[in-house]
Amino acid sequence: MVFKQFRIVCTVRVIALSLTMLLFFYLFFKTSLFALILLLGFATLYQIYTLIRYVEKTNIYLSRFLEAIKYEDYSQSFASVGYGKSFIDLKSAFADVLGKFKQTRAEKEEQYRYLQTVVKHIGIGLISFRQDGEVELINTAAKRILKIPHLKNIRALESFSPKLVKALLNTKPGDKSLIKIEKHGDLLQLAIYATEFKLREQQYTLVSIQNIQYELEEKEMEAWQNLIRVLTHEIMNSVTPIGSLASTMQGLLNDIRIPEFEKKSEQEDMLTDARSAAHTIEKRSRGLLDFVESYRKLTRLPRPDFQIVRVSDLFNRVDQLMADQLKENSIHWKTMIDPDSLEITADPSMIEQVLINLIVNAIQAVANEENRKIHIIGLMDSRGRPIIQITDNGGGIEGEVQEKIFIPFFTTKKGGSGIGLSLSRQIMRLHRGSISVQSEPGHETTFTLRF
Repeated sequence: MVFKQFRIVCTVRVIALSLTMLLFFYLFFKTSLFALILLLGFATLYQIYTLIRYVEKTNIYLSRFLEAIKYEDYSQSFASVGYGKSFIDLKSAFADVLGKFKQTRAEKEEQYRYLQTVVKHIGIGLISFRQDGEVELINTAAKRILKIPHLKNIRALESFSPKLVKALLNTKPGDKSLIKIEKHGDLLQLAIYATEFKLREQQYTLVSIQNIQYELEEKEMEAWQNLIRVLTHEIMNSVTPIGSLASTMQGLLNDIRIPEFEKKSEQEDMLTDARSAAHTIEKRSRGLLDFVESYRKLTRLPRPDFQIVRVSDLFNRVDQLMADQLKENSIHWKTMIDPDSLEITADPSMIEQVLINLIVNAIQAVANEENRKIHIIGLMDSRGRPIIQITDNGGGIEGEVQEKIFIPFFTTKKGGSGIGLSLSRQIMRLHRGSISVQSEPGHETTFTLRF
């Protein structure tokens, strides 16, 4: 419609220009009306000028329109005053198109902001980087896992973990890998999944990172609890009647009296042996039941009664409970809290039990040392979380043993039950915290409770 009107206007103007020129030449050659001839000459030049302007105006508008689209400048306006209805329609068409582009751009920006918000707040760490390692995107969860404020290149993580950098750069699309990292006493089990995509002719790798340490420990503890529950149930069912029968048999044997005229040394010895055997069976059955009952504690821990507890109060109570043992063993005992007002949200009685377990272990660990030391410290870690550390200068724990000491039934102590550290870990899991160990054999060992 616009171009049809443009054609008509141009045709009319060309015809008018032609008639004006014909009249100009006719008067120029046939008459001597110089004033009229001069006027027609100016009219002809003016018509030529306005025709050129009219035609060029369309090109100018079209050029401005295309540049507005190219540079996404949707604030352009097109004046149409004095150029006829066709330019009014052209202006309206350009304005409509620019309006649509503006609306589309606004919708894209809204979707982009929405996607950014989702990526930023999602619980799984996400990192997008180019083949040269340059990072295009890293969300808050990834920064929290890797303990970094920002990341420009994947290789900058070398100081955090060379193993992680190698995994990120070499993981193929669709592959999954599990990376174990120990940093500042914190154990991370990172599950990594990678995929690739292409954007603006550039290849990108998108990696998801998730710390599954808590879930692994939870599943491990659940498996041990199920095993302990089954074993203790079967043992209790089998041992309880044995102990009961042994007790009954011992009572019957005690009631037996050999008549004086039949008393013989051999019969008396047999009866004594039978009584002793019944007593031994009963005693061992009770001991076995007590032993099994101690393991059932792992499956019957109460829910914590959470309170806000000052760490100084906690240390004072533990100090009072352990003072005699520490003195008897000539141990240099030191406590430190920074800041003094440090608090934790926990069940005080359950955490006291954990601290007592660890201190008892530390006392046993330093038994063969001349200068015996045990230090207990409360402080904030690099992430602002409260931690409690128990350090001793005992013989230490070998590296391969450190990974096993929290497993139920595992113990390195003669006569140990293997439940103290397992129970401590279970209590810390109920507090949504963790317990870890760092040890230098022959130097010192530190157990860390994180809340």
